[in-house]
Amino acid sequence: MTATRYQAPGTFTRRVMNPLVAGLTRLGVPLAGSAVLGVRGRTSGEVRTTPVNPLTVEGRRYLVAARGQTQWVRNLRVAGEAELTVGRRTETVRATELADAEKVPVLRAYLRAWAWEVGAFFDGVGADSSDDELAAIADRHPIFVIATA
Repeated sequence: MTATRYQAPGTFTRRVMNPLVAGLTRLGVPLAGSAVLGVRGRTSGEVRTTPVNPLTVEGRRYLVAARGQTQWVRNLRVAGEAELTVGRRTETVRATELADAEKVPVLRAYLRAWAWEVGAFFDGVGADSSDDELAAIADRHPIFVIATA
């Protein structure tokens, strides 16, 4: 959890895709299981929102930061809880960050589910990569286990 890598979204993603995905998700039309994450800003105190791809592995739910040390990651570390919204349903969740040693199976499952969308952020490592290869990139991708608050 020491890496500070962050891959900022381009203008098209930031101004077109994220608002489009968030808007459709708020309308109850999530794209491939997306949700809108709302987390209180660590400095402003205002709720900040962004689309995310929640993942369930063996009955536990996770949020994976494909782009690294994003603002939502930094805010969630401080806040410890957030809201996930799909359509009219909003759920408050508690978030606990995983240690790097626990990330390999979650990264593998995340890449199986979402590589078509986020694979470019994983430096050529994919769902079929070895455990050692996944472990080598684990510190670049914060992962939170989430549970209903």
